[in-house]
Amino acid sequence: MENFRERVFKVVAKIPKGKVSTYGDIARAVGVNGGARAVGNALHSNTDPINIPCHRVVNSAGRLAPNYAFGGSNMQAKKLLAEGVEIWRGRVDLKKYRADLDTLL
Repeated sequence: MENFRERVFKVVAKIPKGKVSTYGDIARAVGVNGGARAVGNALHSNTDPINIPCHRVVNSAGRLAPNYAFGGSNMQAKKLLAEGVEIWRGRVDLKKYRADLDTLL
């Protein structure tokens, strides 16, 4: 059986380019309601950001992660912008860019 971290990584790996998901969405997808912080902690241990694109994970308001593990929110913004995700005042429009995890899993 997969542990929590492995389940989180599997879900994050399925978020397509040009889309984002929230920590809470991912927690619910792996069956842990209220586990948004635990998702963030798991993503800080990511050693494979190419295949596990944690830059595509934002908070419930669409805000970028100030403690993004691979260079802070400026680097997260740079990666998202390169994928066509628009950012305004440090936020992503979740109505426009949120991935539908139900269809991905």
